Amino acid sequence: MTSSLAPEIGISATELLTVVASRELAGRNTVFAGIGLPTLAVSLASMTSAPDLEIVYESGVCGAHPSHLPETIADAVLITGAEAVLSMPVLFGYVLQGGHIDVGFLGAAQIDKWGNLNSSVIGPWEKPKVRLPGSGGAVEVAANSKEVFVVMRRHDARTFVDHLDFCTSPGPDRALADGGRVRGAGVTKVITELGILTRSGVHDELKLSAVHQGVSIDQVRENTGWDLKIADDLVITPQPTAEELRLLRNEIDPRRVYLR
Repeated sequence: MTSSLAPEIGISATELLTVVASRELAGRNTVFAGIGLPTLAVSLASMTSAPDLEIVYESGVCGAHPSHLPETIADAVLITGAEAVLSMPVLFGYVLQGGHIDVGFLGAAQIDKWGNLNSSVIGPWEKPKVRLPGSGGAVEVAANSKEVFVVMRRHDARTFVDHLDFCTSPGPDRALADGGRVRGAGVTKVITELGILTRSGVHDELKLSAVHQGVSIDQVRENTGWDLKIADDLVITPQPTAEELRLLRNEIDPRRVYLR
């Protein structure tokens, strides 16, 4: 891959998030991917940072090699060239609950410092301001993946909150407090429009470990709903390279299914 940096002008937020997320998959073997930005990220990673990555989708497709981007989780293109297609009970019961997923990709409407996620309601449960899609398979992914990456398009105090309006997918600390068992580390990376937050696992809270170029620490803190700690080895994320952008725009998503 070329090491020349792409020009800052013309890089969309989706492209930046996708590139950063794809790089974080280096060294991982199996990823449970959702449709949308996670699909872009795993596709790019398989062509760059993680060429041996095995991609698993909630519809039961394992080792996916689609000829072009799927538009839904049930898109037939996911099956073409796949290494296996499993029933959902087998996928969840043996693959996910069996501990065979290195990274689960999730999104959420709210997240707190411990990596607990809300994708159910904004406002009180009895009379919410907004009712969201809910868990789907997210709670299983959060509980059984070795670690979880979360991609958040919006980074502000309404999404990064001190207290969730509702806990859809608990992290390991909350699960342990409620008498549950913990398999993985829970959320270890949160990739946002401002930077990257990381945590190591149980009893560790999210810290700011990287900022994107042009973003200040104060800007991230002002847009986070708790007293955000800063990693001692804070870095600036490198800009997407010209080659990463070429792959995204010309080979992975030339029809702009997800790129904006």
